[in-house]
Amino acid sequence: MRKTKIMMGMPITIQIEDCDDTHLFNDVFNYLKNIDRVFSTYKKSSVISKINDGLKQKYWPAEVRKIFSLAEKTKKETNGFFDIKHNGYIDPSGIVKGYAIYQGSKLIKNAGYKNYFVDGSGDIQAMGGAKQNKYKYWLVGIRNPFEINSIVKNFKLRNKGIATSGSYIRGDHIYSPKTNDLIQEIVSLTVIASNVYEADRFATAAFAMGKNGINFIESKRSLEGYMIDQNKISTLTSGLGKYEVNQ
Repeated sequence: MRKTKIMMGMPITIQIEDCDDTHLFNDVFNYLKNIDRVFSTYKKSSVISKINDGLKQKYWPAEVRKIFSLAEKTKKETNGFFDIKHNGYIDPSGIVKGYAIYQGSKLIKNAGYKNYFVDGSGDIQAMGGAKQNKYKYWLVGIRNPFEINSIVKNFKLRNKGIATSGSYIRGDHIYSPKTNDLIQEIVSLTVIASNVYEADRFATAAFAMGKNGINFIESKRSLEGYMIDQNKISTLTSGLGKYEVNQ
């Protein structure tokens, strides 16, 4: 069964092979809806908006404290290239999406299913495999940032997370925390990791590093990456080949 809903400002798709339990789908969607209710920077009623308006720390929910702690951990791991504080305001979007997708996928795992994916606008937790692939893997395509209706690269994923940071959907919107300058020298950076939370947070940080981001991903043994720059030149990490599908 496969279902898609618009939430968190994007399409969320869940597919679970050999499952017709609509309640399980609703449980995952409701969890993601609650995450958006807490962390949205667009809703005045969200906890994040209230924190930016001065809500005292003693009133912060436990999950907010957890996200802030994870963000601080990521900031240290990326030498400051990941930072949820921007011009005095807190925006945890660069870490919340991957975290939420990963936690939502755990609800499916805990229900006993092994072959499924949760996709939040291209950031995906892929577990097991598709029935059509004999449950061995999921085939995940990466959009061509210069022609978004075409696929530039396909990967076979099993029990992995994948996330892409880029400027081709929302336009230039990612800044370097070091210089406060817009990142324009690259247009897309995809990371494959053990889960989508890891992929998402490091894709965000690596993109903020510009062309050096792919070298950062290369230095992490648990990560693989694929970068496309403004001149349409792609750079791959040395171990990415094991996921690639010959085209």
